[in-house]
Amino acid sequence: MTSSITIRLGKRARARIAAEGMQAADIAIIPAAAGGPKGLILNGLDIWAFGEWLKGAPRQRRLIGASIGAWRMAASAFDDPVAAHKRLAQLYSAQQYPEKVKSPQVTATCRTLLDELLDGRGAEVLHHTQHHLSVLTVRGIGALGRSDGQRWREMAGFIGAATGNLLARSQLAKAMERVIFHHQHDHSAWLRDGFDAFHAHFVGLSDANLRDALLASGSIPLVLQAVNDIAGAPQGPYWDGGLIDYHLHLPYQRDEGLVLYPHFSDYIVPGWLDKSLPWRRARDAALENVILISPSPEFVAHLPNSKLPDRADFKAYGQNHGLRMRDWRRAIGESERMAEDFARWCERPDLKQAASF
Repeated sequence: MTSSITIRLGKRARARIAAEGMQAADIAIIPAAAGGPKGLILNGLDIWAFGEWLKGAPRQRRLIGASIGAWRMAASAFDDPVAAHKRLAQLYSAQQYPEKVKSPQVTATCRTLLDELLDGRGAEVLHHTQHHLSVLTVRGIGALGRSDGQRWREMAGFIGAATGNLLARSQLAKAMERVIFHHQHDHSAWLRDGFDAFHAHFVGLSDANLRDALLASGSIPLVLQAVNDIAGAPQGPYWDGGLIDYHLHLPYQRDEGLVLYPHFSDYIVPGWLDKSLPWRRARDAALENVILISPSPEFVAHLPNSKLPDRADFKAYGQNHGLRMRDWRRAIGESERMAEDFARWCERPDLKQAASF
């Protein structure tokens, strides 16, 4: 049977696995990309990794995510990550909207989703002794910093930002900053030395800002409202962390450990606005200690509609919510195959089956 996964290894990761095997104790960082419903295809891997494999090798690990990736990593930091990941998949797939939905309603629905995901147990995430969560968000500056909730003003600001990004990714730094909400015992030291053009703020996660940080991290411009003035953070409007960090192209090589990266794609795109710019795909030394696991083309071909769940499904399925939820949940169920195949590979890593970056 064709494998359900594709594996890519950085040079240092390949050498470590060749010498020592695939050891859960070596995993120091787990990133999680933005990407909306695409992240649902990683549910099986999340449940296996946090419910079994990593649990057997306790150590402090950095969990860092943007948008649905931040929500997945928050679920991973519960005392019962298996139940939390199942709850997240159920809640996310159950979203329903009228045909002409507006951003206040989407925002309200996502707030409720996060309330139900956290279920009054946010303290487990905030104080987890081994899994240290970091949530990536974007703070608008310049024209985007003056957002007053008016759609035309936000649209004009984002059109200007997209135009600048097309010229050079560094131009996007004139419109937005990276704000990292981090676990109280992990001050994100590996990110504090500059590694790109974006100014960064570091804010400790607390009971006062956990939900708002998670909501902001997934607040797609013009789809959700900006989250304003988050407790403990610089004032201003906050949006989806994927705008800067879509696939989290971060300086992973600064850590001596390995990076386990379950991903819905077999390549890494720096920012959301770089999706259609293939020359921006990451191929540098930052990936030298990365283990990237993604669904294989053969696996995707057997999913409903021969594709991953995605945000366009809300429009494609229209008001047939039941059919969309059925197909998304079928994809979630199929994701268990990815976990099974990766678990077998971890037991006896065949490096010939793993591509390089």
